[in-house]
Amino acid sequence: MSVQYPIPATIAVVFRGSDVLLVRRANPPDAGRWGFPGGKIERGETIMRAAERELFEETSIVGKARHVLTAVDAFDRSSAGAVLHHFVLVAVLCEYISGVPYAADDVTEARWFPMHELGTGDLALSLDVEDVAKSAFAYLTAGSS
Repeated sequence: MSVQYPIPATIAVVFRGSDVLLVRRANPPDAGRWGFPGGKIERGETIMRAAERELFEETSIVGKARHVLTAVDAFDRSSAGAVLHHFVLVAVLCEYISGVPYAADDVTEARWFPMHELGTGDLALSLDVEDVAKSAFAYLTAGSS
């Protein structure tokens, strides 16, 4: 029997002013929910480069990876609750360089959201999105004061 390990992936946390970039996921885990652009880290690719690549592939946004914020777990489970996939998502704060959000790759929508909309309950967010966004925004604003 082969051992299945968690899959390393990255998520790009990008702000334009006080707006955060989110995508609606097309595939599990969290299909239909809003989260950060991201995906699997390729063999030989750094975390920072993976964040920039996934950001561009999913949204057409060009960004520069600046800081690793945190890591969170994401589980894809069967209807019976068995773990199908376990992803370790490394959240990377990326500086917005250019582009207009365009849904591509494995997302159905991509757009900027004002930070205050994240806590209203109106958006179907993936687990930890609000906490990661708030932490990233606090880090950004502390660095600019």
